[in-house]
Formats: sequence, C-alpha cells, structure tokens
Amino acid sequence: MSQFFYIHPDNPQARLVKQACEIINAGEVIVYPTDSGYAIGCQMENKRALEQICRIRDIGKEHNFTLMCRDMSELSVYARVDNTAFRQIKNNTPGPYTFILKATKEVPKRLQNPKRKTIGIRVPDNTIALAILEELGEPLMSTTLILPKQSMAETDPDEIRDKLEKLVGLIIHGGYLGEEPTTVIDMSEGGTEVIRVGSGDVTPFD
Repeated sequence: MSQFFYIHPDNPQARLVKQACEIINAGEVIVYPTDSGYAIGCQMENKRALEQICRIRDIGKEHNFTLMCRDMSELSVYARVDNTAFRQIKNNTPGPYTFILKATKEVPKRLQNPKRKTIGIRVPDNTIALAILEELGEPLMSTTLILPKQSMAETDPDEIRDKLEKLVGLIIHGGYLGEEPTTVIDMSEGGTEVIRVGSGDVTPFD
C-alpha cells in the first residue's frame, strides 16, 4: 500500500519533501506533479524500480526515458549539448518541454535509447517537483504518467490512488493538473525536430 502525501503546490512542506526523497532513495516508485500532468519516477540507478515503471506504463526498453533535472547545470552533466542547443533550452526552461539529446557516460545504459544512445532531459516548472529535485540532489528518472490504452497524462491524484496505490511507494497530491504531456524536441543530431506537440509552445523551435 502506497503512502499518500498532500503537498502544498506553492509552498511545499519541507518535512514531506524530505520524506518523499527518503522513499525514492529506498528504491520505491513515486507519482508526483509536474507542469504537464502527473509523472512517475524513481532513483536513476535503481533497476528494479525502473522495471516497475515499465510494467505500470506497459512500455519497453526502447522508450525514451527522461531525467528530470533541477537546473541547466545538471542538464549538461547528463547530456551532450552544443552552444546553440544550450541557448534554446535555457530560453525555454523551466517549462513543459522534453529535450532528446545524446547521453553522456553519467547516464546508466538502461535509461538510454538502445540504438541512438539518447536520453530525454527536462527541467519542470512545478514548485513541488523542483523542491524534490533540490532535496534529492540528482535527477529523477521519470516518464509522464500515461496509463496503458490512454493518450493523455493522469491529472487527478485521487483517481491515480485508486488505480496505483498497490503498485507504487508514494503518490503526491499536488493539485488537479492539465492532462497534456510535454512537447518533445529532438536535438540529438544537431538540429531541432518536434517529435510530439504537447503543452509547450513549438514556435521557438520552428
């Protein structure tokens, strides 16, 4: 049975944020709010937790996984970014975008796209998510919480609790959110290619 925290969307309670990070570090999967619906995440190095996320979402290892980062300095540790891409990303983060980039050796191989050696990177514009990332001190392996046979992100934490409370370690109630997932921009080959149009405006990348 998972824990269920009510965390204030504007002033996250430090005690609950710390407890959430302890649950992540213990190897559990968590559901948490972002600026584009709810996401599901786990510790970057935890193979078992990643496998649980894959089961919940019914996705395979070829899925483009994302590292949720607290800022641009973390981003450049885990992804190869040229100056042009860095400027474009910096001008549009934090925000509802996922950027596909070539992974550095700091990214566990199981998180990289097996053929392209890429990783999704994102800096969310959500106070709770950023507080967790700051306390955690490293990126969170993450993917939008889109359940099997659905096309939109989960938005209602009470419904998420009904569906997943026996499958994850923690569900964070951070309000009722929009259901549109991130806009995905592929920058791994030097240019910019919009892979998915979501909640982020694509105009800066046209």
